[in-house]
Amino acid sequence: MTQSPEIPYLLRATRGETLARPPVWMMRQAGRYMKVYRDLRDKYPSFRERSENAALSLEISLQPYRAFQPDGVILFSDILTPLPGMGIPFDIVESKGPVIDPPIRSLEQIEALTPLNPEESLPFVGEVLQALREEVGNDAAVLGFVGSPWTLAAYAIEGKTSKSYTKIKQMAFSEPAMLHKLLGKIADAIGSYVIYQIEKGAQVVQLFDSWAGNLSPLDYEAFALPYQKQIVDKVKAVYPDTPLILYISGSAGVFDLMPKSGVDIISVDWTVDMKDARSRLPETMGVQGNVDPGALFGTKDFIRDRMFDTVRKAGNKRHILNLGHGILPGTPEENAQFFFETAKQLDTLLANG
Repeated sequence: MTQSPEIPYLLRATRGETLARPPVWMMRQAGRYMKVYRDLRDKYPSFRERSENAALSLEISLQPYRAFQPDGVILFSDILTPLPGMGIPFDIVESKGPVIDPPIRSLEQIEALTPLNPEESLPFVGEVLQALREEVGNDAAVLGFVGSPWTLAAYAIEGKTSKSYTKIKQMAFSEPAMLHKLLGKIADAIGSYVIYQIEKGAQVVQLFDSWAGNLSPLDYEAFALPYQKQIVDKVKAVYPDTPLILYISGSAGVFDLMPKSGVDIISVDWTVDMKDARSRLPETMGVQGNVDPGALFGTKDFIRDRMFDTVRKAGNKRHILNLGHGILPGTPEENAQFFFETAKQLDTLLANG
């Protein structure tokens, strides 16, 4: 199927066109499963250098595009990247992940945070997005992304990756006013960051509230949803037509609440059946996903069958084919190649049964 020369194919899906195949990209499509990325990482071992040096970030962003020609090319960055611009420094330690020291635990620390000025503190992000638009033209959509307030607050308060989230939940359940103040400041900053990304070339922006799936529905409505909506409202007031995607890992428990954020597309993880997701979402809302990343360790027949299952259940409107989470380290690169090749041939393959 040929692409329209006027508009990237992925954007045609977000606008509700009936398409013979869904557009395709992968979360974490630039990363450790690719040899070309690992070689570059060996040369530049600091993750922050790779993500905050515009030339390196651009090169990494383009690695999967050159290899696989996905319909979407996403900025290589990190959800924590804007935090230093607010006064929350962080480091990323190899094999340990992000570290925030000191963590945010007091009202004084929260009140000392500064408003984010992306043009000033994140110029490299703008450079990369502008360069990506120039590089891919209309052959792919350029995607930006940000972290959502609950997840960013969890990192800031826990000080590191967590499995129990005890520190942020302690604050939520014993000093909620303090947490709400932090979440509001982060939401305002991230709203500005999304607008900056759009102004520099992002045609779609995905919000990652990766840790919100750890919340009960009651607590999601109190501590995550209002701040997702704060971001969406701020962005839509300026750029009402730019599609926004919301992704939550392990979203089954809060799935029915996610559309209330006001986003255009819900990224469905593999814990929710795509047919069930479609039936529970408004007809005008798009879906993204939701092949289990572990499927890419299977046989080619297995991968193809899982892709067929997802696409048939999602239908031929407002669906972006993706994994239900990021591609896993150690995934055979040839299986990622097969995923993309199959995706590009889905119109023919599905027509032939």
